[in-house]
This record gives sequence, C-alpha cells and structure tokens, in this order.
Amino acid sequence: MVRRMKSTETVRMALTTLRTNRLRSLLTMVGIVIGNASVITLVGVGRGAQGLAEEQLSNLGANVLFVVPGNNDTRRRGVAFPKTLVLEDATAIAEQVPSVKRVAPQITSSQVVQAGARSATSSISGVTADFVPVRSFEIASGRFVNSQDEQAARAVVALGPDLRTKLFPTGDAIGQQVRIGSQAFEVIGVMAPKGAVFGSNQDENAYIPLSTMVNRLTGRDPTYGISLSFISVEAKNDKSTGAAKFQITNLLRQRHRILRDDDFAVRSQKDALTIVGTITGGLTLMLASIGGISLLVGGIGIMNIMLVSVSERTEEIGLRKALGARSSDVLQQFLVESLVLSSLGGVIGTAVGLGAVGLVAAVTPLPASIGTGMVLITVGLSGSIGLFFGVVPARRAARLDPIVALRSL
Repeated sequence: MVRRMKSTETVRMALTTLRTNRLRSLLTMVGIVIGNASVITLVGVGRGAQGLAEEQLSNLGANVLFVVPGNNDTRRRGVAFPKTLVLEDATAIAEQVPSVKRVAPQITSSQVVQAGARSATSSISGVTADFVPVRSFEIASGRFVNSQDEQAARAVVALGPDLRTKLFPTGDAIGQQVRIGSQAFEVIGVMAPKGAVFGSNQDENAYIPLSTMVNRLTGRDPTYGISLSFISVEAKNDKSTGAAKFQITNLLRQRHRILRDDDFAVRSQKDALTIVGTITGGLTLMLASIGGISLLVGGIGIMNIMLVSVSERTEEIGLRKALGARSSDVLQQFLVESLVLSSLGGVIGTAVGLGAVGLVAAVTPLPASIGTGMVLITVGLSGSIGLFFGVVPARRAARLDPIVALRSL
C-alpha cells in the first residue's frame, strides 16, 4: 500500500528546497515584494490625500453654503467669477430666506501689498463683519473689520499670519501702514492660522471692508452694480442646510428671472465632500490597480521560476514516484513552494509598504494611513496569486511519467 505523505513532511521538503536555492528564491520573491509594497503605499497615500482634502474642507466653516456666479458653461470657458451675483442678492438672501443665520458677501482680487521695502502678491478680500463667524475664522491679535468700518469705507486691513510674517518679520503689525495697489491702509488685526483649501493658502490673504474694496480697488460695474465673487451663507443648523439651499436657489431664480439654466450655483460642504470622496476614491482605486499589476507580474515570475524548477528536478520527481510518491504528493509540494514564496514575499512587501506609509505621513502634510483590513487583504491576495500561478508548474510536475523521468538519470 502506498503511504500518503504527511502535510508537515511536504512543507518541510518544500522549505528545504527553497533554502537550497536561496538566491533564486529571493529573486523570485522580488516581484511579490514590490507588488505588495506598491499596493500598501499607494492605497495609504490615496487615503491620506482624501483625509487632507476632508480636513481642508472642514476649515470652510460649519453649515456653510457657497453661492457662486456662473454656470457650467461659463466655467468651462475659463471665466472664474462671471458677473451674475450682486450685493443686492446677498441682502435678499439675508432678509428673505428663513433658514439662513448669516450671510457674508465677498469680492476677491489679487493685488500687491507693500510695507516699506517688502512686498508680496496676495489675494485681497472685501468682506463684511459677518465673514469671521460664517467662515469660522479667528483673530490672533487686534480686531477684524466691523460694521463701522464698512459704513465709513475705512482704509483698514486684517492680515493673514503668513502675509504678516512676509511684510513684518520682526515687529508688531498692528497700527502699521501698508499699501494695497496704490492705496494706503492701516493694519488693524492679524488672523489666526487657517491653512489651505484646495491648494490656496488662506493665511496669505488680506481682508478689508467690502465698501472700501468697491470704492478704492475694484469699482462698480455700470451695468451690474457691485458684482460679488461669491457669497458665503451660514444655515441655522446642520438640518436646515438642505432647506437653505433650496430656498436660496428659488429666490435667486426669481431675482434673476431665470426660465432655463441657472446663472449661479449653490454648493454645500457636503457636496464638496461627496465630490472629493468620489475623486480620491477613484484615485485610490487606480493606484491600487497599478500596485495590483505589480503583483500580477510577480505571480508570473513565480510561475516561470517554478516551471524551470520542474525541468531541473525531473529526475528527482521520477525517483520519488518510483519509490511510491503519489502525483498528489508532488502536486502538493510544488504548490506549497509557490505559496511559501508568495506569502513570504507578501509579508516582506507589506512591511516595506507600511514603512513607506509611515514615512510619507511623517515628512509630508498627507495623513497617510492604511487599515488592518487592507493589510490582511493584500497579504491574502499575494498568497492566492502564488497558489494560482503555481498550479500549472505543480500539475506539470505531478503528471510526469516516472519511467520517462528516470531515463535522464
């Protein structure tokens, strides 16, 4: 009766064979190592990008809606702020929309800001006193624009922290004079750090009264009046955001006498998060697919080496079969060898990928991370690839005729 080989003995023989050819085994695992490391790293970076985008969006303010001018057609033509929103629209929203708590109209323009011999190009925003509570900004020192500044169109400015550092690197900025374009302004406050949103550093901005912006920098449009870059709207609470969006849309359609396509858009933080989640999710999937291709190449490498191993070990296989080994024993041994190569390569690649994710999180703004589930899936996938690509060489070895194999001895 032919004795069936124990599983432990099969594993021991497979490991002995792999140790005998250490260099070839290591080179065979390289593809799997690179594939696993790529998947872990790229997925971790993709999750980090999503986390960073969500963090930046949270800086926009709670329960905030953004009313932006123009429609998809104007934005496709590259018109950043088409003149379809005016100050009267913001006033109407504040007075007629019951689910709105505050409204902060804004005009934005890029200008050169000078303080003595130092200068910097900055985004200048003409705003009202409601800008700070609506957008959840804070004041580090001094004060912000107030209603008296707005009514008197005073030449006062609040600087972002990075802009303040560029213009006044050593001294206190409060009470100092700066020039915006050709106009002189008094610094009344410095903002607390806010960070970047979609690549735009808000800490390099400057804020002046909206009326001052119109009178001194941008002027009035003879047709539209005071055109706005956009309007920030704070809903009364999170539950009323949807109602506020609906009511604002209806109000502006009536005011603009719109019958077909809107000449404005109302965007919520949730809309932005959904868009960002879709984009970053697709990006992460694409990056994981690229890493998966590396795993596939590594699996093909394992199959290639195992086929070579079958050819080299023809005599050994024939002798084992002649001594009573079953085809299933030979099949099992070669499958175990493939599984060990791919699994060990997967573990090493995962360790390398986790190290890379940690390095990215430590030296870049991306909060790169990877979940335990993804790590287990990747290691399991690498082992499955080893089994899948090891089947062909294992079956070829198992089907060898012992008489034919022994002829080469």
